Amino acid sequence: MSGGESLGRSVRRKEDQRLVTGHGRFVTDLELPRMRHVAFLRSPVAHARITSVDVSTPADTRVFTGADFADVVLRAQSALPSYVETGQPVLAHGKVRFAGEPVAAVVAADRYRAEDGCELVDVDYDPLPPTVCAWEPPQEPVHAEAPDNVLLERTFTAGEVDAAFDGAAVVVERDLVTNRHAGNPMECRAGVAVFDEHDRKLTFWNGTQVPHIVRNMIAELMGLPEGDVRVIAPDVGGGFGVKAVLYPEDVALCLMARAMPGVPLKWVEDRAEHLLAATHARDHRYRMRAAFDGDGTLLGIDADVTCNVGAYSVYPWTAGIEPLMAGGLLSGPYKLTHYRCTVRGVATNTAPSGPYRGVARPASVYAMEAMFDSAAARLGLDAIEIRRRNVIMPEDIPYKMPSKLVDDSGHYAECLDKALDLIDYPAVRAEQERRRASGEAPIGIGVALYNELTGLGRAASAGPRMPFRTGHDACTVRINPDGRVTVFSGVTSQGQGLETTVAQIVADGIGVGYDDVDVRIGDTDASLWGFGAFSSRQAVIGGGAAHRTAEAVKVKLLDLAAGLLEASADDLRVAGGQISVVGEPEPRISVAEVARVAYLESNRLPEGIEPGLDATRFYDPVRGAFAAGAQVAAVEVDRVTGELAILSWVCVEDAGRAMHPQIVDGQIAGSIAQGIGGALYEHLVYDADGNLSTGTLLDYLMPTSAEIPEMVIGHVAQPAANPLGVRGVGEGGTLGPNAVLAGAVHDALGVEIDTLPVSPSRVWEALHGQVVRV
Repeated sequence: MSGGESLGRSVRRKEDQRLVTGHGRFVTDLELPRMRHVAFLRSPVAHARITSVDVSTPADTRVFTGADFADVVLRAQSALPSYVETGQPVLAHGKVRFAGEPVAAVVAADRYRAEDGCELVDVDYDPLPPTVCAWEPPQEPVHAEAPDNVLLERTFTAGEVDAAFDGAAVVVERDLVTNRHAGNPMECRAGVAVFDEHDRKLTFWNGTQVPHIVRNMIAELMGLPEGDVRVIAPDVGGGFGVKAVLYPEDVALCLMARAMPGVPLKWVEDRAEHLLAATHARDHRYRMRAAFDGDGTLLGIDADVTCNVGAYSVYPWTAGIEPLMAGGLLSGPYKLTHYRCTVRGVATNTAPSGPYRGVARPASVYAMEAMFDSAAARLGLDAIEIRRRNVIMPEDIPYKMPSKLVDDSGHYAECLDKALDLIDYPAVRAEQERRRASGEAPIGIGVALYNELTGLGRAASAGPRMPFRTGHDACTVRINPDGRVTVFSGVTSQGQGLETTVAQIVADGIGVGYDDVDVRIGDTDASLWGFGAFSSRQAVIGGGAAHRTAEAVKVKLLDLAAGLLEASADDLRVAGGQISVVGEPEPRISVAEVARVAYLESNRLPEGIEPGLDATRFYDPVRGAFAAGAQVAAVEVDRVTGELAILSWVCVEDAGRAMHPQIVDGQIAGSIAQGIGGALYEHLVYDADGNLSTGTLLDYLMPTSAEIPEMVIGHVAQPAANPLGVRGVGEGGTLGPNAVLAGAVHDALGVEIDTLPVSPSRVWEALHGQVVRV
């Protein structure tokens, strides 16, 4: 594409040529001279004191233990008064706190020899009683600093909750438990670290979503100037939040590299390690009470939420990331005055919990939607109608939620109406009645409304009060002497197509062709700053920075062109790489000609104009943008086996301005698929001793294309209040499936699913009045 606006069009993605043809550049592909490989010895027990470590490995290997790095501790900090700060060692020493925790690292010529070396490291453990369930009291605390294992607790309050319940016509009470998940990106964690002993600089290739955050803390922990640490995130095969954490293994690689200067050290996590030791998520219990009047109006919510945060408070997000998000957004897109919700993060002897696509909200949406489904049944109302009576509307905007977050959307009913039209709601209800009359397999309709808080600015934090605010990103744009444009953006991609969308933004912002823009991302030495990929922030914040920078460069371009043409900059227009004077039929000069002057012909520069055509700008949306969403599905239930068959699935979201429609739809479809997998199949199960029972893909079920239905994706386009009018779409799809599928079973059979996943055994036993224990 050489001209014309590219935003709003599904242009060919810049990444696809290398990724589709197998020429992607992943950490796993990196091969350097003298490279050696690392394997981690992991604890086989969940909770124990380490009494001794005996190292006796071959001469061609090197072993590091916790004693080597005892003075280096990861500490995730929070300013919340109830937060208990605990440390996470690089390699466990003194004590292990979950099965899979790294205890030693072996460096060898290849991974096979490193694995063999691990078998020769002898560690003696003195077992301690493990805690696996977060809502059971501990026999032995995970951390001495938290005797009750509670690392954080907070109560959100608004209105007069007790009075609201006293005046209620119906009070619904449910105790809901959600299932523990793993992120499972196609590419597991990986890193290569090399320390140059001459200039004392560290280079770390890392499959991370947050390269600048990694650089910042690695430099601090190693006592290095931040400018002497370079973090490179090349192509990354999926992240979903799991790679937004700085792990002990990352720090260990860098410390070992300094201990072995000039020797690149490489570690690539295998799938069993990933399931065992990468961050988990979604292990929650919701004790919910909801008060309604006789017309179905929601009067009050009284909730108690416990989140299993695992053995450590992960850096930088802390143990508060899931509980605080749950409490801050539990009320969702519904009007609510009286609200009380106590949330807590409880440590257990399981793998640490961290960010995962949708952070807490797939569970909290499930909990909230369950209240409406139960209340509708009690009041004899249609499940759709009770939601209509309570949802935030455009006339309510800006709506201050009971947690004090400000909702700027209000287009939930519009999303719902469009979703019902697309699924042909009357026809599905008619088919449901026909089946009931004929005795055929019943079908149920499940529905979920949700609000996704995207592009969080400095004033919109719904999570832990960390020592920094993740509200801004930077972008540098440079028009080169040949007229082509290079962009150094702070965004980081794990498959979202950001090289494409950033190029679209800059091309349209300046007025050059999409094909003439090259985007460089993922290298802390190249881009000034970017907090990274999380919280559906990059289109809003990284895109906003790209847009502002492109505009600034365009101003410089037109000022220089105006001097060369002896015209007013206000009378000039740029399109397709050509600069025209308003009212004249033909362009006067090309961007390339102006750029040549800016760099190579300084003798032609007008007075007062410096050489070069570049700029750097930051962008912070301050509050962020809520994205409305609705999902509706028709689901068939087999009464004999409890199996579900998804007949149709519709999702309608408000993405604001869709910059690349195909990418938007891909993000929505992918997140729904991930949500369906979590709702029906995925479950990390620990036994009473803290051993992971579902530690391979033979046991940890994941959906394939055969289990994911064809989806109908619709859009509501209500521009947000940011430079591009965009709302994030990366996570919204994950928020609905738990509620949709559990609600569909309730609608079909009249039974309530209070424990996820919605497995066949769970449905069968709920139908027969029995309880599933796992």
